Amino acid sequence: MTTDTPSKQTKVCPICGTRVNEDAERCLVCGNSFSQQDASGKKAPNVQGSRMPTITLSLPIAIVLLALFLIIGAVLVYYALQQTGQVVEPTITPTVTNTATTTITPTPMTPTPTPTQQPTPTPLTYKVSSGDTCSSIAFAFGVSIQSIVLENTLPAACDTLIVGQDLRIPHPTPTNTPLPTATLSAADATDAACQKIDYTVQENDTLSSISANYAVPITVLKTYNGLVNDTVRSGQTIVIPLCERNATPGPSPTPTPPPPYGAPNLLLPADGAPFLLTDETITLQWASVGALRNNEAYAVTIIDVTEGQDRRLVDYVTDTKFILPDSFRPASEIPHVMRWWVVSVRQTGTDDDGNAIWESAGAESDRRVFTVTGISTIQTPSP
Repeated sequence: MTTDTPSKQTKVCPICGTRVNEDAERCLVCGNSFSQQDASGKKAPNVQGSRMPTITLSLPIAIVLLALFLIIGAVLVYYALQQTGQVVEPTITPTVTNTATTTITPTPMTPTPTPTQQPTPTPLTYKVSSGDTCSSIAFAFGVSIQSIVLENTLPAACDTLIVGQDLRIPHPTPTNTPLPTATLSAADATDAACQKIDYTVQENDTLSSISANYAVPITVLKTYNGLVNDTVRSGQTIVIPLCERNATPGPSPTPTPPPPYGAPNLLLPADGAPFLLTDETITLQWASVGALRNNEAYAVTIIDVTEGQDRRLVDYVTDTKFILPDSFRPASEIPHVMRWWVVSVRQTGTDDDGNAIWESAGAESDRRVFTVTGISTIQTPSP
């Protein structure tokens, strides 16, 4: 049997409750002195105090709990400041990135292609048959007599054809018919030729005073400006037609002839158009050159090229059309080529027989041709 040796006597600090040796004179924790003893020489009884529960944590767990506490605190502070409007959003500073500079390589110049000339179409060859003439051959192939003469080096009259002769026929050149030009009516042309000025009414001006200053009748001023009475106001702009001024007293001035007219633009028929003797009318039309005066007209000239220069027709009309008279139509069935043109003329007097004397009042129009034949069905010669 083993006897236990009693352990060393201890005592408890009455202040902080720390257990120390019995012979200790001062507490190592709170510094309390243990020198008091009661009068009988006995030590004061030990007072046992209550102790706080002790929690022991390892270092990693403590660090994790501290970080979690700081995060939760930061979140709570952020939301509290956001509710009061004191949160300042961070300014994003853009980062400048250096962009590489692209070097442009010059593109070599593309050589300009040289246009290739198109070959001229080879003329057709036609063998002259009995009864053929230059006009009938030209009409059949749709070319002019002059082109056949030039292509084959023939006389201008083209009267040396021989049966069996080979003729070179050029390809016909298409002729674009010009569009008719717009012309003004007589009233519009007169209004456009009238010189006008704009006048601003001043203080104390009246319509009668303006009429007197410019020698223009009051009725004309009212008509041009759409006035219903003689009242005008200061600052108003009115049109004054100077062409309507009253004649100035004195000797009558010598009338100045109008400037020459332009060349009439031929409209119908198209250049080289064919007609038959069975056609009721053959109408020639052209565009007007303007408003003609009482002593002016259009001179229409028509020449039967097939018969020669001696068969010619000249007529004077004030309209922009002319109907070919039946008396000038060819009586034979051989195609006849007719050449025609128009020019504006002015009558300067009369001769001893009472016929009008005309002189040119403008430029001559282009010359066109058309054909008239009595053959109802045209047979095209085979080349």
